[in-house]
Amino acid sequence: MSASYALYEQIYAVVEQIPRGMVATYGDIAAIVGGGCDARTVGFALNETPAAQAHLPWQRVINRQGGISTRGLAQRQLLEDEGVAFDAQDRVIMARFRWPGPSAEWAAAHGFNTLPPRDDAEQLSLF
Repeated sequence: MSASYALYEQIYAVVEQIPRGMVATYGDIAAIVGGGCDARTVGFALNETPAAQAHLPWQRVINRQGGISTRGLAQRQLLEDEGVAFDAQDRVIMARFRWPGPSAEWAAAHGFNTLPPRDDAEQLSLF
């Protein structure tokens, strides 16, 4: 097994944890995998998803601005079908739909990292 194959398998294992109706960034996945993994590697891995991983929810991985990096409407449609909303700039509302990462228990059991807490909760207007 090559090193890149093993790394891609780790990436796929993390992506499988993103719940329906939530998204993660390429950088989030890289941070969870750790060990020198970067956002670009996550993108390469998802682009090369083998047929055996056809169930992988690749559509839930987006760029850090909340944008879709793929061409066409398929990814957006899949996300909207899961209840993910987009703003006027066609970006996912990250404060509402960004996955906080795996539980500490799951991460420890599988040799992954957790994400640091974020303070980007959506502010609700009173008016």
